[in-house]
Amino acid sequence: MRLNGTKGEKILKRSVFRVVFCALVCSALFILSFGGCAEKKAETAPPVEVANVIQQDVPIYAEWVATLDGMVNATIRAQVQGYLTKQSYKEGDTVKKGQVLFQIDPRTFQAAQEQAKGELGRAEARLTQTKANLSRIRPLAAQRAVSQKDLDDAVAAEQSAQAALMSAKAAFDKASLDLSFTRITSPIDGIAGMAKAQMGNLVGPGQIEELTTVSTVNPIKAYCGLSEQEYLKAADSKRQVGRIPLELILADGSIFPHKGEFLYADRQVDVRTGTIRVASIFPNPNNLLRPGQFARIRAQMGIKKNALLVPQRAVTEVQGKYLVAVVGAGNKVAIKQVKAAERYGSLWVIDEGLALGNKVVAEGVQKVRDGMVVSPTPYKSETDKKPEKVETPAKTETPAKAEPAAKTPAKTEGERAPAKPEAPPKKAEPAGQPKPEKR
Repeated sequence: MRLNGTKGEKILKRSVFRVVFCALVCSALFILSFGGCAEKKAETAPPVEVANVIQQDVPIYAEWVATLDGMVNATIRAQVQGYLTKQSYKEGDTVKKGQVLFQIDPRTFQAAQEQAKGELGRAEARLTQTKANLSRIRPLAAQRAVSQKDLDDAVAAEQSAQAALMSAKAAFDKASLDLSFTRITSPIDGIAGMAKAQMGNLVGPGQIEELTTVSTVNPIKAYCGLSEQEYLKAADSKRQVGRIPLELILADGSIFPHKGEFLYADRQVDVRTGTIRVASIFPNPNNLLRPGQFARIRAQMGIKKNALLVPQRAVTEVQGKYLVAVVGAGNKVAIKQVKAAERYGSLWVIDEGLALGNKVVAEGVQKVRDGMVVSPTPYKSETDKKPEKVETPAKTETPAKAEPAAKTPAKTEGERAPAKPEAPPKKAEPAGQPKPEKR
């Protein structure tokens, strides 16, 4: 019995060993076959799009952030104290020189003018009297009928009356001027801003806030800051800076249709920023530009001859270094460091690191590594792709217009579709027939 038991155990161990051995062999074969497939997949070259390095003359532009300001900004304040009774202009409208903007209550100033007018009349009468007295005393003084003192008193009285008349005239003129100041007018032609005082407010020379502001915006000025290097470079340039046409790029990216020109530079460099303030002038016939707007001033500073250009997509910036993937012989990739310069549209000027005829990876740069073999195809720029995008909607528009005619029969078919609900009652009849059969 013990012999039979030991033999059975040996047979069981052998069968278990065979099963385990077969499982290990199968798993090893599976792993080897899977690794071979992975190696085959890794050996496939990734598809990329390559572009040729082109050479052409490129205009060099410089841009500066600018702030727009009116050619003249007139701050409107009250010159006499009083209560506002009327606003005679519409905020934001164009006003003319001399147009009334506000009205101050004139009654107190009218009374002061009348009082000054009365004083002027009294001074004129006094002068007439003194002149008459002097004309009578002079002949008598010549005949020694009166004393010299009487003559001197008459002359002094006449001169005093003349001085009093001049003072009365000045007081009357001042009263008239104060009365005219109750009609607050615009000193220039321009656009009037929002009113900062309401009707009934007490205004006067001591008021801190102005009533409104009128700005001349045609032409309009644009201020920008130039660094010391840019200023010195422009000063040393043979081309006169004042003759360079300037473009104004608005906040929405559109280019203002009218060209501007250099106006003047400030007298000093700002020690805090190291920039000098430069003013430019732009025509603004439609008053589109307003003071306070932000824009960019662009000027063509020169032309770079025979510049090498690549798509901007082909250039990768890593820690301040610019890298480009160049496809060489055998479609092998080489990562090169280049010196990037100005941007020109969707292209980038490369000063060093590339040569004419090189091919660079423009699409799929993230897939490639140095020494990798790729499958290149010609690169299609965005301008080349745009016509295709435009054509597709044009083709779909034609059937879209014909859809109403096609939709009418489709709707009739859909209207016939409600006949389908008749199917459930038909199905219900056979569904009810087998029930008695099962019973």
